[in-house]
Amino acid sequence: MSQDQTDTRLTRAEARGVRAARELEGHLTWLDSFSGTALGVLSVASGIYTYLGVSSLLDENGAMSVFAAIAYSTAVSVGIFVFWSYMLRLFPAVRTTRARTGLMAAMGLGSLAIVAMSSWLNAAALAGSAAVEQHLAETVQDYQAALERAHEIALTGQALERDVARVRQSFEDLSDLEAEGALSGLAGRGAVFRVLRQKAAELTALEAQIAEQTPLVDTAFTEGNTILSRMRALTVEPGSVEARSVEFSEAAVRLQGLITQLRQLSVAPLVERAAQDLAASVVLPELDSTTAQGRADQSATITSVLEVLAQRAATLERAAQNVQSLQPPTDVTYTPLSAADAVILYARNFVPSWAGAIAIDLLPMVLVFILAITHAAIRQGREGAGVEDTLTLAELRAAVTALREVEAVAGPPTAPPAHTAQPAATPHPEGEEVTPLKGKSA
Repeated sequence: MSQDQTDTRLTRAEARGVRAARELEGHLTWLDSFSGTALGVLSVASGIYTYLGVSSLLDENGAMSVFAAIAYSTAVSVGIFVFWSYMLRLFPAVRTTRARTGLMAAMGLGSLAIVAMSSWLNAAALAGSAAVEQHLAETVQDYQAALERAHEIALTGQALERDVARVRQSFEDLSDLEAEGALSGLAGRGAVFRVLRQKAAELTALEAQIAEQTPLVDTAFTEGNTILSRMRALTVEPGSVEARSVEFSEAAVRLQGLITQLRQLSVAPLVERAAQDLAASVVLPELDSTTAQGRADQSATITSVLEVLAQRAATLERAAQNVQSLQPPTDVTYTPLSAADAVILYARNFVPSWAGAIAIDLLPMVLVFILAITHAAIRQGREGAGVEDTLTLAELRAAVTALREVEAVAGPPTAPPAHTAQPAATPHPEGEEVTPLKGKSA
């Protein structure tokens, strides 16, 4: 293949590159006609949602608060517009790797600043009410778990009534046996009988106290469920979420009081103290047998009764301690949250809203990369071509028109000086031309 053919192929490739570059430039010229307007619309939209987010953070609704929210949202809109305008113009124009790296770092830092000052407020405006309702729903679940746990512990304590009744019944049965003379050998209601009846009476009183707590436990649990139902309704009712949050907070305070009441209604501490006193506080009656052997039998029987009493008391104490060792309900405290705080706390539940809030601020970044790629393609298409090869017909006509205007201003060109006419050559006799010498005769 000859060198001329190779040069022709390269020239055609360059021509194709120039044509592609001109086509891309035409597209960019058309896109530039509305890119600024589109960027302005995005900035204003972000500013509007930022205003809504800031308004949810301000406690007051006066004129000063409105002015502050407008000022902040305006600053955000202007900042977003100016920042992305800089990036759209400068990033595609730079060519060195160092310059692009620096602008890339600046763009990343600016994007983080935009997310910090605008995007999270946009997310609060988009999903703030839903996030607050999510917080209310989560709090209801926590209160329900605490109420059910407190009720379960209270019912477990009430179950100690059966243990107390069993011990009380055992002492009553022993007292009946003693009345027949089956224990000490002395029939009647003597000293041993009175000791057994004394402890049976104490257990009967304890059993009555436990029974009195049962209606209180049931009433507290029923009232708590009623409050929970109202709190669940508040999480989904239409209307302002702020007003619903106020009523929700009042209901939460009442429910917390009921949960505390249920914890106090547990009879396990009462049974534990009664079991400790059961063996420790025994009033021994006077032995009433008429014979020494009878009094000795009564004393031995009372000693055996006290041992049985200590064993039963230990059993009751362990049962009460097992109830008290149960995992108590979790302390739940309702903390009102603003829309912005709620959307951050429950961000995982509102990923689409966060994506939309960030996208409206960072969408121009995609345009920056598109412009950078397009400008790189234009420069590559013009590589190796001279300036005269890249001129379009319109540019060439403009250049010719400008040149004519310059010539018209400069005036017509000066004619060159005239020269003395030279005499014509005469033919030589032998066919050669002879030019006469200047200043000499023939």
